[in-house]
Amino acid sequence: MGKSPLARDTKEEIKMIDEVILCKYGEIVLKGQNRRNFESMLVKELRRRACPHGIFKIYYNQSTIYVEPQNDECDMDGMSETAKHIFGIIGVNRAKACEKNMESIIATAKEYLPAKLVGKKTFKVDARRSDKAFPLTSPEISRDVGAAVLEATGGRMRVDVKNPDVVITVEVRDTQAYIRAGQEAGAGGLPIRSAGRGLLMLSGGIDSPVAGCMMAKRGLEIEALHFESFPYTSERAREKVMQLAEEMCEFCGRMYVHVISLTHIQEELRDNCEEDYFTILLRIFMMRLAERCARDYKCHALITGESLGQVASQTLAAIEVTDSVANMPVFRPCIGLDKNEIIIQARKFGTFETSILPFEDCCTVFTPRHPKTQPRIDDVMRELAKVDVEALLDEAYATMTTEIKVVYEGYR
Repeated sequence: MGKSPLARDTKEEIKMIDEVILCKYGEIVLKGQNRRNFESMLVKELRRRACPHGIFKIYYNQSTIYVEPQNDECDMDGMSETAKHIFGIIGVNRAKACEKNMESIIATAKEYLPAKLVGKKTFKVDARRSDKAFPLTSPEISRDVGAAVLEATGGRMRVDVKNPDVVITVEVRDTQAYIRAGQEAGAGGLPIRSAGRGLLMLSGGIDSPVAGCMMAKRGLEIEALHFESFPYTSERAREKVMQLAEEMCEFCGRMYVHVISLTHIQEELRDNCEEDYFTILLRIFMMRLAERCARDYKCHALITGESLGQVASQTLAAIEVTDSVANMPVFRPCIGLDKNEIIIQARKFGTFETSILPFEDCCTVFTPRHPKTQPRIDDVMRELAKVDVEALLDEAYATMTTEIKVVYEGYR
C-alpha cells in the first residue's frame, strides 16, 4: 500500500500516535515516474523489519515514511534502531505529532523538546510548511517556536542559526504537525531488491562481507556462496561464515548461503599442476562454480571482495584471467579501497569482529610459496588442461548445501 492520507479528526486518534518515527529518503526522490515503485519497496521492507517491535502503521506521503505505533506495547527504541539499518533511508527522526494550529504546536514544543535538548547549548528552529494554507509563514513559525523553547529551557540555551548544536524541525503537513529535535543518519542507498539479485562469493575474511553490504546498499538482494575444504578447513570456519551472514542480515534482511566443497579440486590441482599457478587455477574453478550457482538461483551478477593488488589473485593480470571465464558481470565494490578503508566499512556493518576470528578458509589450503602475480592466460589454460575441469566442476557442484539466514526468525 502507498499513501494513506487518512484524516484524524479526534484528539483520541492524535494521542494514539503521540510519538512517531519519520523516515526520510534521499535519491529515491530523483526516480521520476518509477519513484512510487521504490517507495513501495521501502515501505514493504520497513513492515517486514517492524514485526519484532510491535504493531505499526507504515505508509509514505510527501517524501516521508511514517511509522506510527498502534499501541503502548510498541518498542519505539528498537524500531528506530532498525530503521537506521534499512537501505534507502537517509534520516530517522523521533517526532511528536500534534494538532495543526500554533497553540498546539507551541504547547507540544514546550512539553516534548526540553528532554531532547539535555546537554545542548545552542539551537535553531527550521519550519517546513508543506500545507501552504497554514496561516503563518515558515519564518513566523520558527520565531514563535524558538521563543517557546527559550522559555521552556529556562534561558540555558541560546539561538545559533549558523552552527547550532541541534536543529529543531517543525513540519506542518496535511493532517497534523510534527516536532522533532535533530536527525539520526540512516543507511542511505536504495531499497533492497530494487536492483535485482547478486551472488556474493563469501569467504571468512574482512573484505567479502563489506562488498556484499555495499552492493546491497545499491539495491541488490544478496545471496551468498561459500567454498569450504573439509577436512583441511574446520567446522568452526564454516560456523564463522554463517555468523558473518547473520550479521550482514542486519542490513540485508535475509540471505541464502550456499556452501560448496573444493576439497577434491584442490587435491587434484596439488597433484597435477605447477604449484605457482595453484591460486589462480583455484580462482577459476570458484568463478565457474559461482556462475553456475548464480544462474540456477536467478542472480544476474557475481560479487567479490577483491581489492586491487592486495594479494596475488587480485593483481590486474590475475583479475583479467579470472574474468575471462565469467559470462556475467562481476562487481568488485572494494576494488579501489585500501585495507584500512575496508576495515572502517566492516566496523560500520558490524562484521569486523567476526571476520578477524582466527579460523582458516579454503584459500589458505595448499598455498603456493611463490604464487604467480602476473599470470598469462595461455599459460594458465595450459595448466588447467592437466585436470578434468568439467568432471571436477560437476562433482563439486553436487556437494552444494544451502542455509537461510534472516534478520529475525519470522523474516522470509
